[in-house]
Amino acid sequence: MKETTYETFAVGRMYFELGDPIGAAKVLAPLAEDEPDSRSVLELLGRAYFHSAQLTKAEDTFRRIIAIDPCDSWAHIALARSLERQSRDDEAAPHRRMHAAMSGGSLD
Repeated sequence: MKETTYETFAVGRMYFELGDPIGAAKVLAPLAEDEPDSRSVLELLGRAYFHSAQLTKAEDTFRRIIAIDPCDSWAHIALARSLERQSRDDEAAPHRRMHAAMSGGSLD
């Protein structure tokens, strides 16, 4: 029997929480294709990519979240941090400022 979306997500979350972001990403990537507008799936997938230093994939995933919801301050700071880890500070700055504006002034 095929797992439900929630069951697959739970497995991905378990891998992530156990410190295996690569395993989490392997589980969550196909789920993100099946559920392209699921913010929770995309957020955990982006975090898994970020924590496993798959920074281009993390960047792409955080951009997908922003495309779905441009007012998502968390996605803006996650994207900024992904860009900064790639030494792309100039590209990160607008997202860091956007996060600060939406979250009450903090640049972190």
